[in-house]
Amino acid sequence: MDETSRTRRAVQAYVGSTERRDWQALGRLLAEDVVYEMPQTRERIHGKRAFLQFNRDYPGDWHLRVRRIVADGLHAAAWIDARVGAEPLDACVWFDLSPQGLISRVTDYWPEPYDPPPGREHLVERW
Repeated sequence: MDETSRTRRAVQAYVGSTERRDWQALGRLLAEDVVYEMPQTRERIHGKRAFLQFNRDYPGDWHLRVRRIVADGLHAAAWIDARVGAEPLDACVWFDLSPQGLISRVTDYWPEPYDPPPGREHLVERW
């Protein structure tokens, strides 16, 4: 299996183990010095132990499903369908893997939907 295929599998396993709340399986995918960042809130977590605890403690009835993974070598991006309670959300998550194939960096974007500015209705279709 080539590097890109291993990266894609690691990201799929990351989402799957997180959805199942299988913290042991998730821990096996992470480098000890993993860095997790959420740019919108400017939060950063250093280390596997803290990252796993963050996920264990995350409130609410949340669920994740991969919509698409794009990988190239040791880098990948995943478009995630997320749900917190009944509220659907989209997430875009960027991953970096170490040469050993462990996830070393996760950058999590949670965009908020908003209404577009007026004046382009003739160019777009809204859904």
